[in-house]
Amino acid sequence: MARTKAQLSAGVRLADYLTVGYLAMRCPVGKVRDALALHDAQSQRQRGLPHEVLVYFVLAMVLYASVAYEEVLQLVIEGLRPLLGDDRLAQTVVSKGAISQARAKVGAAPLKTLYQNQVQPHGPIGMAGVWYKGLRLMAIDGSTLDMPDEAANADRFGYPTSSRGSAAFPQLRFVAMAECGTHTLCYAEMGPYEQGERTLAVPVMAHADATMLVTADRNFYSYAFWQQGLATGARLLFRLSSVLKLPREEVLADGSYLSTVYASAQDRKKGRDGVRVRVIEYTLDGIPDAEPRYRLATNWMDPTEAPALELAALYHQRWTIESSLDELKTHLADRQVVLRSKRPELVEQEFYALLLVHAAVRHLMTEAAAQTGQAAEDLSFTHAIRVLHRR
Repeated sequence: MARTKAQLSAGVRLADYLTVGYLAMRCPVGKVRDALALHDAQSQRQRGLPHEVLVYFVLAMVLYASVAYEEVLQLVIEGLRPLLGDDRLAQTVVSKGAISQARAKVGAAPLKTLYQNQVQPHGPIGMAGVWYKGLRLMAIDGSTLDMPDEAANADRFGYPTSSRGSAAFPQLRFVAMAECGTHTLCYAEMGPYEQGERTLAVPVMAHADATMLVTADRNFYSYAFWQQGLATGARLLFRLSSVLKLPREEVLADGSYLSTVYASAQDRKKGRDGVRVRVIEYTLDGIPDAEPRYRLATNWMDPTEAPALELAALYHQRWTIESSLDELKTHLADRQVVLRSKRPELVEQEFYALLLVHAAVRHLMTEAAAQTGQAAEDLSFTHAIRVLHRR
């Protein structure tokens, strides 16, 4: 049965053109052109769509996830005409297949460069949830995204497997570091489904520095990864597995204690290359589905500067990254299959566009919160998207 192409409800509105303008404000035309030139992906001829228009098209197709490509392109062209000063764009009519071919000429590299250059932690000083004792709160975590079930996508990214066989759609895996107070996903690294989160987290952790307190769940802990985190100068707060041996070597005034971690049982036996950590153990009474015991490790050794009770509360703020991932997959995409590109290079391109648009929405929310004295994490992401669509 032939499918009816989705269209913008009630036709294109002025607000839709202003939405494209907002995306262009967050990713300025000059920056887009620089990214294209860096990867030798700028337009080679006057005829056809300028490649900077295609970059904004990919951003807009993320924000209008259920609208047909042709409609999104016309929206982008009309929204960019005042910025590009090219009235010839108004006469452009391009098919869906031609759009995909043109996207392939642009490639994923310019979008990745834009993401890496434009998306950074941005929570202002004094905003609730962004800082602790002068350190920016960050959280590392990972997730997966579905894409169309095409042979090329399956070959590049692979399927999740289970006892019942493979899943219906190929998936990519990614890891990012979120700014807890603004939910902005920074420094993301992606790969095929079979690539582990620990592997992807290595280049993500490389972006940490001494201005940050970085939290991570127990699945990310390893001796080598902890050492990498220490080398960045950041404060670390990781949850640890209950099977890791952590003898109480010195109990501190706040109930936390000092212990030593090793790379292997053999190193522990010989007392070789041990790393001192401070351990915080606690329970959550009266919380449904809480685990019997939580155990955290930190390199912040002074219990007076960072009391155990405060660090335990901070660790649970890392769950804001779960909200960010939900925003990507549920509220922003608003479709069962998050990504809709049918070729691997376009999947990667769309992935970075998804992160860029999510960051643009989060910037809008942070600016609004700063003007009203609120915390950005207290505002509604869904409402922010509606504001972009309407106003």
